[in-house]
Amino acid sequence: MTNFEEKLKALEELTDDIKRSDISLEDALKDFEEGIKIAKNLEKQLDKMESKIQILMNSPENAEADPQMELFKFNDEITGTRS
Repeated sequence: MTNFEEKLKALEELTDDIKRSDISLEDALKDFEEGIKIAKNLEKQLDKMESKIQILMNSPENAEADPQMELFKFNDEITGTRS
């Protein structure tokens, strides 16, 4: 999973899977553990996004210098890849 949306979708799928009436306790626990890992990762990504937003909101002169470059740097930080 490389981006926020994909991780969120995976978390939603795990949640739906756990809600099934025919799932075994072992499988539900396995899905729950995987969901917790994904949720913690998403929380870290959201924290990074929030920090970046605060920086951009508090220093508009930096964003105006080259907003596209700032967004590329931000995207790299969040996804761990280069757009």
